[in-house]
Amino acid sequence: MSVKSLHCAAIDLGATSGRVILGTWSRSRLTLREVHRFPNQFRSLGAHDYWDIAGLWHEIQTGLRLAAAALPRGARLASVGVDCWGCDHVLLNDAGRLVFPAHAYRDARTQAGLARLDADAAALARVYAATGIPNVFYNSSLQLAEAVASCPALTDLATRCLFLPDYFNFLLSGRMANEVTIASTTQLLDVRSTDWSRATLDHFRLPPSWFTAPVLAGTRLGRVKHLPELAGATVIAVPGHDTACAYDAMPAAADGSDLYISSGTWSLVGFESETPVLGPEALAARVSNERTGDGRYRPLTNVIGLWMLEGTLKDFASRPTNDRGWAALIAAAEKLPAPPALLDLAFAEFGNPTSMRAAIAAQLKRRKLPVPKNLAGYTRLICDSLGRGHAEAMRAFERLADRRFRRILMVGGGAKNRLLCQATANAARLPVVACELEGTAVGNLASQLIALKAVKNLAAFREIFARQIKTTTYAPKG
Repeated sequence: MSVKSLHCAAIDLGATSGRVILGTWSRSRLTLREVHRFPNQFRSLGAHDYWDIAGLWHEIQTGLRLAAAALPRGARLASVGVDCWGCDHVLLNDAGRLVFPAHAYRDARTQAGLARLDADAAALARVYAATGIPNVFYNSSLQLAEAVASCPALTDLATRCLFLPDYFNFLLSGRMANEVTIASTTQLLDVRSTDWSRATLDHFRLPPSWFTAPVLAGTRLGRVKHLPELAGATVIAVPGHDTACAYDAMPAAADGSDLYISSGTWSLVGFESETPVLGPEALAARVSNERTGDGRYRPLTNVIGLWMLEGTLKDFASRPTNDRGWAALIAAAEKLPAPPALLDLAFAEFGNPTSMRAAIAAQLKRRKLPVPKNLAGYTRLICDSLGRGHAEAMRAFERLADRRFRRILMVGGGAKNRLLCQATANAARLPVVACELEGTAVGNLASQLIALKAVKNLAAFREIFARQIKTTTYAPKG
């Protein structure tokens, strides 16, 4: 390995699993090695759902030690970066101690606040105009408002709010900082700047002192503390939101003509823009104006995603357990005729049902439609429905942003599902380019390499890295 090789660790936390990826940059090529993978899930306690924060921190430390041990003799980790799902957070006192448990975003505690804001059209319009984020059950704004309303003493006990990647950055470096991409998921960031919206904080009765002006991705937070194996490694604030990292990894056309889909538990459909997409129609379409690591915009919308298929699999004993099983399931689903009608993905019961299969069957029965007979039938119905959802999101963006997309780039678990890719191409009438890459980890590492001055900027990284990405193109049919 060249003496000029750089070794970086990407901590990539997902809602169902986490990973630590060792990235090595040498001769303008990035190689990845997964050194640690671990399961993640929220746990119910009484009527509420919580994350095991201590367990995640233990796994992060384990993964970083394994990354250090996997280095060539004499090599050291140059840096570490953390990305995570959006919206969830911790509340801390001045000493950095937790003063409130970390709820999971699927906890039903936000439902009353969600309904209240939905019922107040004027307030909803003001919040959207200020933040560019629609009213969604998982928003940090609703979560924090419920916490303060239920436990008023929190405004005295807590002095800082850190979102989960911010918190793990703090545990690693000792510095508390809010990062801009994760801040943009909260419905609290000012859509016209990279600071917080004071009017929106006041609306949700949240102390402005809990937050500091967000830093841009690439900010160096300090050296890793308390892990001797990582002595000298720098903690870098990469795009804290995993979707922002996944978008950064895309081999995007320089002219902005690509639509991006990060397909996993959620399908995040969007594009990059110099300006936000706002107004009543954007609010009705539930457009989220999230941010890129440099503070620009990533207008996107959430389609429910493979959460539906993950949930449905739990109700079948014959579900696939390996690549061969998945291939057989997709092949069986492809042979089936197209469903007579597709699912309404906005169905509220798909959010966190006891049984996803039962929730799907209930909608179909209410609409007097046939219920699939087997897992292959459910798989075909779900993938075709998600494909239409992707296409509808694309057409809404074309109308709202007055632009035309020429192709769709897809990363994540959905990019490996040829049934979903083809359904998306068919519904959108555009080619879908499925990229075989660890999108979130690559975007995380790209930010570190740019901060370390190994790569000039994101455009340069994309141009270089695109040469080593394996892609499959799905042309529209039918």
